[in-house]
Amino acid sequence: MSATTSSAEGRIETYEDFVKVHGLLLAASGLPQSLHFKLFEKLTSETFDGGAHFEIEPCEDGRQRRLFLTSDTMPKESNIFLIDHAWTFRLTDAYKQLQEVPGLAQRMGALMCVDVDDDAGSEETVENGGEMTVEEVLESEIRNSKENGDGVVRWLELEDLGLDDNTFLSLNLSTKFPDLVALSLCGNKLENEEKLVQEVTKFKNLKALWLNNNPVLEKSDDGMEDAILRGCPKLEIYNSSFTRNFGLWALGFCADVYGKDNPGSGHQVDLALQSVTSLDLSSRCIHNLINKAFSPFEMPNLSHLNIRGNPIEENSVGDLFGILKAFYCLQSLEVDIPGSLGENAVEILESLPTLSSLNGVDASKILETEKHVVDSMLQPRLPEWTAEEPLADRVLNAMWLYLMTYRLADEEKLDETPVWYVMDELGSALRHSDEPNFRVAPFLFMPEGTLASAVSYSILWPTQNVKKGDECTRDYLFGIGEDKQRSARLTAWFYTPQNYFIQEYEKHHNKLQLKRLPSMPVKSSTTSGVHCSDGSALRVYTDIPQVEEFLTRPEFVITNEPKDADIIWTSMQVDEEMKKAVGITDQQYVNQFPFEACLVMKHHLADTIQKAQGSPGWLQPTYNLETHLSQLIGDYCLRKRDGLNNLWILKPWNMARTIDTTVTDNLSAIIRLMETGPKICQKYIEHPALFKGKKFDLRYIVLVRSINPLEIFLSDVFWARLANNPYSLEKHSLFEYETHFTVMNYGRRLNHMNTPEFVREFEKEHQVKWLDIHQRVKSMIRSVFESAAAIHPGMHDPKSRAMYGVDVMLDGLFQPKLLEVTYCPDCMRACKYDTEAIFGGGEVVRGRDFFNFVFGCLFLNESIHVNQL
Repeated sequence: MSATTSSAEGRIETYEDFVKVHGLLLAASGLPQSLHFKLFEKLTSETFDGGAHFEIEPCEDGRQRRLFLTSDTMPKESNIFLIDHAWTFRLTDAYKQLQEVPGLAQRMGALMCVDVDDDAGSEETVENGGEMTVEEVLESEIRNSKENGDGVVRWLELEDLGLDDNTFLSLNLSTKFPDLVALSLCGNKLENEEKLVQEVTKFKNLKALWLNNNPVLEKSDDGMEDAILRGCPKLEIYNSSFTRNFGLWALGFCADVYGKDNPGSGHQVDLALQSVTSLDLSSRCIHNLINKAFSPFEMPNLSHLNIRGNPIEENSVGDLFGILKAFYCLQSLEVDIPGSLGENAVEILESLPTLSSLNGVDASKILETEKHVVDSMLQPRLPEWTAEEPLADRVLNAMWLYLMTYRLADEEKLDETPVWYVMDELGSALRHSDEPNFRVAPFLFMPEGTLASAVSYSILWPTQNVKKGDECTRDYLFGIGEDKQRSARLTAWFYTPQNYFIQEYEKHHNKLQLKRLPSMPVKSSTTSGVHCSDGSALRVYTDIPQVEEFLTRPEFVITNEPKDADIIWTSMQVDEEMKKAVGITDQQYVNQFPFEACLVMKHHLADTIQKAQGSPGWLQPTYNLETHLSQLIGDYCLRKRDGLNNLWILKPWNMARTIDTTVTDNLSAIIRLMETGPKICQKYIEHPALFKGKKFDLRYIVLVRSINPLEIFLSDVFWARLANNPYSLEKHSLFEYETHFTVMNYGRRLNHMNTPEFVREFEKEHQVKWLDIHQRVKSMIRSVFESAAAIHPGMHDPKSRAMYGVDVMLDGLFQPKLLEVTYCPDCMRACKYDTEAIFGGGEVVRGRDFFNFVFGCLFLNESIHVNQL
């Protein structure tokens, strides 16, 4: 959000003043010009009149809210409403504010529907008879069967009764209820596999058995299931999954034909499924759908079918299309895409021409847009928490479903840190729609005409004609289409098809596994030293104070005119525009290589390494969220499924000093953080090597004389950067900069440690040899630059010489991990502190000579205090 300041002083009084000050904001908001004056009136009078037109009501069993129109009608672009911001903050301050600001956590908890515990329903159960004993339950079932049926109990639910193995055996259920068709023992304390199998296999007519949430399932393997299926040959449903024996009864159960009130008979054969029009077979672990019972003869009127969440891997795509085509009344199908029917929604519709709807989307719309993956039946992500979880933690987890963001800017600069906010209760009740009837935009009102007086609001207006009772919705991703990964980004708010993302990840992973760049041979330097023909000193232009102060050797002299220099050593990007502006020619040496962005911009660095090396162990799994969000989601889903650590770090493409960098394990947060600028998402090193309990990284200095042939040198000077706080993975620590980050030389407490002392103490603490670590680091750094040289040969330029900072972390096994490569690194420590070479003779390296030997290596072909890689 940008703003301009008014030249006039004093409070805005007229509409003309308002437009003059807020013109850019009005244009950026997208608000129709016909509503500008009404907005001015409501802002200046502080009119919040949404309550007179809208009503909030709970939905999703009280875990979400939605907004309805209570006015009779509201024509398109006929009104505008102010929405207050209930909470505005910077991300690093979120937890602290929830802890310290009175009433904030309570208000946010109520707004996000996380202020109640999930056990409310259980209290109701107790009041309505949940405390019945097992004997009372059995007596009740016998009595009901006599009063309402033929006196035979066929359906028995003994759930959450605390049954242990001995009590279960003592009930002698098979004798009392020999004709049971369905038995549920969910939520008890059954542990003994042998006793359980012995008892349940006495029921020879059993069609369904539920043992969910019993300890025995955690201990048992497939052997128990096999024994039960052998002993109960008619069993069609086991723990909510279909067995390979599934038939009419299981299908009837899923079609609501059979249930407690109509359990069916273990012996009866009838035409009960003839009238079934809708069948939900989702998540039934079906491996083979081609079955005598699943046929148009048994279900001739079937018009809606849901087979999501089933592997169905034993049937070919062609065979499945064959059986589905036979259901001539089938009009609506829900299926995983990609999945058992292939990867393409268009191909599915072309193979099943009777379908009018696929995954809730109109068939004609799919054919028109040619979208391959479609789903309008996405289930919302609802906050999850435990009764023991503090309210502030619940809010931190749920807030990503509600947050919005902007950045402040004036005529001089953009604020580096984004602002996040939560709209008030009315604004937060607006749910998502791909075809919304309202639009929301942030708006900064400056009543005094200055940014200092600004008050942030959101503005809401109808974009369609809305009538009383209609739900009011907005597009959470307004202006973002599939070219910007819209479907994948909806995963922040909805459960999207995991199979698709996992498949995208696996394709990406397999592609990386095929990449292996052979190591380049190390050749003796062939680059000539730089000399003036008349023997005079080389003239150096620089805008870096440390170079100007410490480059003191007589072979070089500082000049203030770039056009007169032999060497340009600058922190600015030297592009064609700059060359033209200051008179730089192609005959001057520059401390930059063409296309070096492939190293110094984080997304390009990852891409360069992956193209050359695939997925080397020294590069954490890394995704450019602007291009590989689907692959990241697939990786995240697999890690979650397999119980692996899912902590990730998000880094802006091209910002230093960890600005706008976040560590999180929340998938919604990862996706939403894309809104504050392009980022990479990298697997966090959750178990790094520590120094006295604190996190650290290492800054190495690499000097590059040539790309082709590759001539790179590692400075003897490197240093450790230490975090200030002890390392922790406790979730609140993720908000603590000084626990998880090490860059402290910009306004924070800097604990510098001399490198030789650090190495000695590290070796002693961990009983390792630094020489072994150093060799691995050198090999990794050379591989990084070999990757750049191989993938971007255009980097080579005989007039380029450069210095780069390479940041490295060690994992818990003391293996190096690449963090980033920095152009023109800050070498204040190298110049300020004397040190000793760790290897070789251990000679003293004086800080004031740092740039003397850097320039000596790059321009005079010296090798003092450097080693060729």
